[in-house]
Amino acid sequence: MTGYREENKLIMDKNAPIGVFDSGVGGLTVAREIMRQIPNERIVYFGDTARVPYGSKSKDNIIKFSRQIIRFLQTENVKAIVIACNTASALALDEMQQEFDLPILGVVKPGAKVAVETTANKRIGLIGTEANIRSGVYTRYIKSLDDEAKVFEKACPLFVPLVEEGWLHDDITLQVASRYLEELKEKDYKIYLLSNINSHTYNHIKDNKLFNLVDGYVFSYIEHQVKPYVGIYNTLLERYKLIPQECLFIDDNIKNIKTANELGIQGKKVIPDNFESVVQTLKEYNIL
Repeated sequence: MTGYREENKLIMDKNAPIGVFDSGVGGLTVAREIMRQIPNERIVYFGDTARVPYGSKSKDNIIKFSRQIIRFLQTENVKAIVIACNTASALALDEMQQEFDLPILGVVKPGAKVAVETTANKRIGLIGTEANIRSGVYTRYIKSLDDEAKVFEKACPLFVPLVEEGWLHDDITLQVASRYLEELKEKDYKIYLLSNINSHTYNHIKDNKLFNLVDGYVFSYIEHQVKPYVGIYNTLLERYKLIPQECLFIDDNIKNIKTANELGIQGKKVIPDNFESVVQTLKEYNIL
């Protein structure tokens, strides 16, 4: 750790890096966002791929793993640490903050705060690892911010290996998506795809069960229009007689969402390469 004490205050070296750790590679999305918002900062990232997933581990083990990783990051002279793992944030953060003499931040409170601020109906869907859901930390913090909020919890242990294996465009992941879309269909929601997809990708996935569950689609390679330009949005709205104010648009690109907003469509950004964030958004809007 790089720093010194002055009148009982720990003074950190401002030029030291920020440490970020997760149980695997999922926390890279947090590291990427840190670099986007404060691009002049250096990052030391630790992904504990040897012991992933954390979700099935005991609280004692997760605390032990977190302690070991923080001690390692201290040898890298970090000035602060971000626990980018939801499970470790939920189960180990408080103890690590008491044990170590440097700033340690988690992702539970920021995530809960955003959920409370953005939910349109005070109904918040929470998905996570088994350990995270068992802890109840997210729900307690959400309720501390808004005691009228209703939190619906669901453990989803299969999402972690899908992300860690990089199977974002694999048939297995599409089958998981299909399962959730089936829940949408049971609630009589209409589902449409608006995608900058090419013909090669379409031919690869067109026979997947996913396409049997959607009510329509507009693809860029067919329409010769692409997001974020407004034309392809209007094509979708006009073709299927959709009312913008009654639609929810989910995308991983803020520019695409901005165009949707300009047309009166409510938009929600999700984390790229993270299917959990899509499901969480659908649950947040009481769609799942």
